[in-house]
Amino acid sequence: MSRQMNGGWLRVVGVGPGPARWLTPEVAEILAEATDLVGYAPYLARCPERDGQIRHGSDNRVELDRANHALDLAEAGRRVAVVSGGDPGVFAMAAAVMEALAARPVERRGLDLTVHPGVSAMQAAAARLGAPLGGDFCAINLSDNLKPWDVVEKRLAAAAEAEFAIALYNPASKARPTRIFDAFEVLRRVKAPETVVVFARAVGRPDEKVTIATLATADLALVDMATCVLIGNSDTRLIERGEGREPWVWSPRSVEG
Repeated sequence: MSRQMNGGWLRVVGVGPGPARWLTPEVAEILAEATDLVGYAPYLARCPERDGQIRHGSDNRVELDRANHALDLAEAGRRVAVVSGGDPGVFAMAAAVMEALAARPVERRGLDLTVHPGVSAMQAAAARLGAPLGGDFCAINLSDNLKPWDVVEKRLAAAAEAEFAIALYNPASKARPTRIFDAFEVLRRVKAPETVVVFARAVGRPDEKVTIATLATADLALVDMATCVLIGNSDTRLIERGEGREPWVWSPRSVEG
């Protein structure tokens, strides 16, 4: 029986930043139909339980192993959902699955495989704040597990020079506690001290905390792996909403010539 016709399939899905209400109907349907869920254990815990479904949880630093395991299960006829937090295409499992697939012989690449979007952490944070990513923006992963730190520094400096608003992913961890400090050192060499900075931690979850500061005043000790850091451009501004209410953050779409 061909690999395309054995009944198995692989779906790479994103479950959003946390709350069930941000799980898309499409992804919910896939999770309900899957015989197997593969992913980082805390992300699998966000998925609804279903009788008979097998969960293959693993650590957060074995993405390629996880992807190969999922491909093997699908080849064997299982209906497999690879689960990412946020969106699977933003520093997540879609890239790992494609890397694993590309390493296989072409005759093993005919699986029924599709990727399905989810709400990303930067989208959730931006929506909470107003429109901090309303103009041109980029996303940069501060983890140097898969690339040298000097590459991260070059990209940070280039993005800052080019006046992008910037979303920083994976800003700090137990293994990399100083990288957010290193990143801000790069940004402070390029951007003005009054540049708007936002720490959006666990948006949508019970322990959500959003802090608005500037590049000069930002308390980097607030940052952990649950934090999405947003850095404005020189046009990003605050819209005050009156006493007792946090301001909106807005990056205009228009740029003066």
